[in-house]
Amino acid sequence: MDVRLNGEQRQLRDAAAKLADDLGPGSVADLNDGNRRARLERAIDTAGWRTLRTDGASGVEVAIVAEEFGRGLIDVAFLGPVLADDLFGKATADGGAWTLAVGDRAIDARGRDRVLTLEEHRIFAAQVGDPRPGADLTRDAAHVTGAREQVGELSADELTKWQALAVTVTTADLLGIARGAQRLAVDYAAIREQYGKTIGSYQAVAHLLAENQALIEGSISVLRHAAWAVDELDPDAALRAARIAKVYTARATRTVCETSIQVHGGIGNTWDCLAHVYLRRALTSTELFPVRLEEIDLGLS
Repeated sequence: MDVRLNGEQRQLRDAAAKLADDLGPGSVADLNDGNRRARLERAIDTAGWRTLRTDGASGVEVAIVAEEFGRGLIDVAFLGPVLADDLFGKATADGGAWTLAVGDRAIDARGRDRVLTLEEHRIFAAQVGDPRPGADLTRDAAHVTGAREQVGELSADELTKWQALAVTVTTADLLGIARGAQRLAVDYAAIREQYGKTIGSYQAVAHLLAENQALIEGSISVLRHAAWAVDELDPDAALRAARIAKVYTARATRTVCETSIQVHGGIGNTWDCLAHVYLRRALTSTELFPVRLEEIDLGLS
């Protein structure tokens, strides 16, 4: 495989990054800014980010967008809708604001009214119900309600391929979260002074940040392979690659987020520091399509 992004993929990454930088929340207070979120919602609708798969995007391209949206803490629905679109694009094209349910919980439910859910190989449609509590401050969850209607069925290979994409996209979100939390810590270490020097100049802090960057680079490698595998390898191999990437990246991202809080010192434990928002999102993405070590049989510890 060629891990380099082609010209169109770089343009896609730059567009997603610019959107995240321009309209993503820059502070905890921004999470309550309805006007900003409305502009973000319109921009994502106009760009067609939620229908990437039916528009012909590869697994690599969906992962590129998910990574940048995770980095920017994008707080309108993306992950749920893009996976629903790949699961059964014909249903989501019939109208309504669709998302995905995992079990009885609709994920990414903000602004969504319809939901797709899987039961073995069968696809069902239902309604998004009342909100339900969750740790993630950037993505709402909701109950699934109303009569379920079967709208499709997947073959074994189709189901496995979709699962590979789902695990890969949540892994991409985790990588973006790690990058965002790392940038937050690096920026703070460059301006916070202690004993007349910036704290980033002390080895104890610099080594923590360097170790985090090494974890991020490793996550980039395993994610790129998993994203490529979605469309290029057989479904079982693609799912295995996705699971390996998820296990590695989930652990790395939690470490990066916790270190970011540590580097911020006392302020890192306050509500107004964005570090906890990254950690909350990381914990939620880790629990979406979770992976156990037994499922990848590589003896990782």
